[in-house]
Amino acid sequence: MIPMLLRFLAKAIAGFVGLTLVLVVLFKFVPVPITATMLMDGNGATRDWESLDNIDRNLVRAVVAAEDSRFCEHSGFDAEAIEQAWRENMEGGRIRGGSTISQQTAKNVFLWQGGGYVRKGIEAWFTFWIELIWGKRRIMEVYLNVAETGIGTYGAEAGAQRYFNHSAARLTPREAARMAAAFPSPKKRAVTNPGGWLARHGRRIERRIGIVRRDGLDACVYK
Repeated sequence: MIPMLLRFLAKAIAGFVGLTLVLVVLFKFVPVPITATMLMDGNGATRDWESLDNIDRNLVRAVVAAEDSRFCEHSGFDAEAIEQAWRENMEGGRIRGGSTISQQTAKNVFLWQGGGYVRKGIEAWFTFWIELIWGKRRIMEVYLNVAETGIGTYGAEAGAQRYFNHSAARLTPREAARMAAAFPSPKKRAVTNPGGWLARHGRRIERRIGIVRRDGLDACVYK
């Protein structure tokens, strides 16, 4: 009985690893057609895949500023950000995460939303492989095409068209900052005419776009 179970587990693990590598290699070259989040979105999924060449660099700088300032330095996991998030969560107050853009991309493409150690473990597995096989430029390109940017809206192009009535190829720093400010919770955060904390947060991101540009914190995306 036990040898049969072990053989079954070995085959299941081998199948999972093989499927993982096939999907990761495939999506290095092919646009991601749909994700679990899109499929489960009761509002539908408006999206329009665009090459990174057709997405304004202001948005790349804005998401680096807002989400992952060490994107070009880490290999998928930011230990410092994870430790800081853990300390702040232990102290109480608003729960925050320490996920990198790479981790968010792995989750958005291959997995589902929500927490849980099992999902986080599988997310780490996919994060390792996309860092190794895709590289930073492809990770950013996929992230900006599959991230939820509004109710039933996914990707930079669909978001730019929805909020600003023009292409993501020409976003001002303010427009890019407002989109990046809403990325973590686009169903609840207003991109146009934000107020209060969200407006202040958008202005902080807009200022940090200049820092990202000055310090070359997005340089790995454009090598």
